[in-house]
Amino acid sequence: MSNKIAVVTGASSGFGLLCSIELAKNGFHVLATMRDSKKSTELLETAKQQNVAQQLTIHTLDVTSSKSIKEFKSNLLQYPTIDVLVNNAGFALGGFSEEVSVEEYRLQFETNFFGVISITQEILPIMRSQGYGRIINMSSISGKIGFPGLSPYVASKHALEGYSESLRLELIPFGIDVVLIEPGSYATKIWSIVDKIKIDLESPYKSYLTGIINEIETGKTKHGNPLDVAKLVALIASDRKRPRFRYPIGNGVKSTIRLKSLLPWEAIERIILKKIGSKLDNK
Repeated sequence: MSNKIAVVTGASSGFGLLCSIELAKNGFHVLATMRDSKKSTELLETAKQQNVAQQLTIHTLDVTSSKSIKEFKSNLLQYPTIDVLVNNAGFALGGFSEEVSVEEYRLQFETNFFGVISITQEILPIMRSQGYGRIINMSSISGKIGFPGLSPYVASKHALEGYSESLRLELIPFGIDVVLIEPGSYATKIWSIVDKIKIDLESPYKSYLTGIINEIETGKTKHGNPLDVAKLVALIASDRKRPRFRYPIGNGVKSTIRLKSLLPWEAIERIILKKIGSKLDNK
């Protein structure tokens, strides 16, 4: 197999599906992984439409299962190299911190954070032995700034950012690049998070949630095309030049990050709370 090899986690939908297609179009043979291979229908149909079906191989991989990861690693022996790893598998859990169980927080971190570490640790020895590689971690604007009602997801992405900073510094001497993609709001299924927020009718956060939902729903008109993110991933994977570490992308993302670095936190509080129609108590 003469193609470069790319591993993509969470490839059954969203960014993962589109990244797999774009990488295939850029000459990669893509090991498109997903927890349930029965959900590969959309990916395979899209690949056929784009004439890249022969560039894809579907593998079952649950990044939260050590058994699944070991089985996947054994399949890697048939490939000459692993050139790119796209850590995309993830989901979003919403809810107010007081009302989200610690177990739910753990489940969020198992996929979005520990899952990334687990698969990366299995791929790294391969990349080190070949003397090169590129690891692309799918973060979020939520990894840079918090938002009420989304603390499980926000916390997992903040953790991913810190892990990736350390990992990049550790792997530079081995010729392995680590990259963070930081998308803003895009039209993917992740926004079903809003529909999944469970709240008791007598919850003190009920009115708060209404404002958050209204802000998220209003913002959907500004959601970007997720294909832009996939094309960026393919470009980074294909570019011979050493990539930057962070790639913020999406409407208002760069300005939001810039404002956070410039404004005092109290000002940021007021901006966010005003957006969702809440008030600072006694301030």
